[in-house]
Amino acid sequence: MNFSPKRNSILIALQISLTALASYLIGFYSTKTPDTGNASIGGLWAAISGIVVLQASRQETFAMATLRILGSGIGSLVSALYLSVLPFSPWGMGLCIFITVLLCHLVRIPDHARLASLTVAIVMVVADNSPQLPPAVNAGLRFAEYSIGTAVAMLAILIWERSAEPRDKNR
Repeated sequence: MNFSPKRNSILIALQISLTALASYLIGFYSTKTPDTGNASIGGLWAAISGIVVLQASRQETFAMATLRILGSGIGSLVSALYLSVLPFSPWGMGLCIFITVLLCHLVRIPDHARLASLTVAIVMVVADNSPQLPPAVNAGLRFAEYSIGTAVAMLAILIWERSAEPRDKNR
């Protein structure tokens, strides 16, 4: 088997990996101070956002960024409101995901309901693991992490826009 990646494949891999690395490091260190126990989750979530938002073109990346921030905002808000009234429970998480999906459909971003639902899941699980963390702080930190990854992806595409082969849009 002869594996010889094209130059473009190597550049795409480099761009994605550098975006993920920068997002992780910024997310980790900016989350570490207020939420030390979940700093690695913060870094991970920033990296995931950077990878998801980064697309083949500036226009696609900026469109994805707008929807990612809106979807994450909805998921963070729903979670924070629930956790301000009730503690974490699997049933509560399911209810919050249901409400989040409905809200995403209401604001006409149904394709981002899944990512918004992931936001709910992360906020809720962090709340269960760190009950001393106030719900608004937890949701705010998770939203900040998504924003960090989104900003890094936008910066990456501004610096290094690819014009060659389109990537799989279902990542």
